[in-house]
Amino acid sequence: MDIPRLADGLWAVVAPLLPPRRPQSKGGRPWADDRAALCGILFVLWTGAPWSAVPRGPGAASPATCWRRLRDWQAAGVWEAAHRALLDALGSADRIAWERACLDSASVPAKGGATGPGATRPTAASRASSSTS
Repeated sequence: MDIPRLADGLWAVVAPLLPPRRPQSKGGRPWADDRAALCGILFVLWTGAPWSAVPRGPGAASPATCWRRLRDWQAAGVWEAAHRALLDALGSADRIAWERACLDSASVPAKGGATGPGATRPTAASRASSSTS
């Protein structure tokens, strides 16, 4: 099974957001292609398959490489930047279906909402009522 190749337009948006690679020490294996690693990451996220199920072959990144890039790119803030860049591109092209958009209080705080948590009822007897004279 082959992983579908990432569309050129999508890659053009995401590629500039990836952090530069560390210089490679002398010798060793060459770095796996970032685009191939991204395709492997998207394969796992889309299908829900385990990392070991990432298809291997010429030009593909190994499952371990895909996992490490996911971890490193998450730490570098790539996913948040890519999300914002893709939303900006879609918004500029008037391709966002706002009638299908949904917000909840977990992502956007309510205006004029409660200032803090309410009082919690005691669940055990208080000391004053439990002591006998």
